[in-house]
Amino acid sequence: MTQFRILLAIVFIGITLYTIVTISEHGWSLLPVFFGDMAKMEWPGQFNFDFMCFLILSGLWVSWRHNFSAAGILLGLVAVFGGALFLSAYLFIYSYKVNGDINALLLGSQRAV
Repeated sequence: MTQFRILLAIVFIGITLYTIVTISEHGWSLLPVFFGDMAKMEWPGQFNFDFMCFLILSGLWVSWRHNFSAAGILLGLVAVFGGALFLSAYLFIYSYKVNGDINALLLGSQRAV
């Protein structure tokens, strides 16, 4: 679990730094670029579409893990829009809340019994 938490911290820090540089160089214009690349039907758009599907699955998993409660649905939406930045922080925090139990981390405490 320690190595996994280290990886999560590296992912969080790396994406945070990369995002800061990108915003300072290109501003906040992510969505027109993201969907514009998809509209072109080229490889960058294919990657964006694949990534968007991953984000949707991530959001559904987070919501499911919280039994589709109001808080779970809200967290799921944050997962969709927050990407790996959110998911790395979420998994890092919950890895401590479940005392390193990987079953509880992946399934939620109620299902991991």
